[in-house]
Amino acid sequence: MLPVAVLLVIAALAGVAAWRGSTAVERRVSDRRALAQVAGEIREHTPARGFVDSRLDAEVATGLALTLALVVIAAAGVIVSLLALLVRKSEALSDLDAAAARWAHEHTSPLGHDILSSISLLASTEGVIVIGLVAGIIEAIRVPSRWIPVFLIVVSIGDSVVTNTVKGIIDRARPAIDPAAAALGPSFPSGHSSTAAAFYAALALLAWRRRPARVRNVLAGAAVAIAVAVACSRVLLDLHWLSDVIGGLALGWGWFAVCAIAFGGPIMRFGAPVEEAALSPSEAPQREAGSARS
Repeated sequence: MLPVAVLLVIAALAGVAAWRGSTAVERRVSDRRALAQVAGEIREHTPARGFVDSRLDAEVATGLALTLALVVIAAAGVIVSLLALLVRKSEALSDLDAAAARWAHEHTSPLGHDILSSISLLASTEGVIVIGLVAGIIEAIRVPSRWIPVFLIVVSIGDSVVTNTVKGIIDRARPAIDPAAAALGPSFPSGHSSTAAAFYAALALLAWRRRPARVRNVLAGAAVAIAVAVACSRVLLDLHWLSDVIGGLALGWGWFAVCAIAFGGPIMRFGAPVEEAALSPSEAPQREAGSARS
């Protein structure tokens, strides 16, 4: 049961970190005067005034929220690319991966294995379909949008396509401790980890709409905690290397950021106008209704 306890601790810490980060961003966005002050200070030290203004302007979709999404995309690309290179050339990374696999194999009991398998199912194809259907219906009733199923399909299938494409290119062998792992195909990046990162972030975004800030922050923390828990379960089940799941999480969150931008964030409409995407969750439906009447 020790691996399960380790998984819970790591997932909880990741969730708390995401919650605190989300809270900090919420406070920064809500404090317009602070944004203006930061923008002014940066403008004094850089000639890129237009860029700074657009990046820190909380009134437009190309402001802070878009900047954060672009940072996630860029960071994901760097992490996945770097790991893809290191898994072939770095002995230190290989030793770390092997040590994590041995520790998991030596400390996982039959009961612990069953618990870890249940956690891993949260990002299985069947689990994603069932959870996605239930959550999608609930959110479509709570805040109607015909784009919800399209968004979830694009997030899930797109993530699978991107992940499997990278897997085919890298073609890394899985851990050899569990013979069953060899039949699951290439190892890097972890598909379950990537799916969990993208899918549960997408569900959090759907549930984010028309919620108070404190609830949105909790949703962000929960989405990250679940994704990290699934990623840890893949390592502890000896089905993936540690670097596989790190790459999978980065890839999944990067793909989610792309989809979130494409669908206008909480507006949940593909290609939503930037002015509308910048509105608060309560203001956006009113603007849309007013446009429809006119």
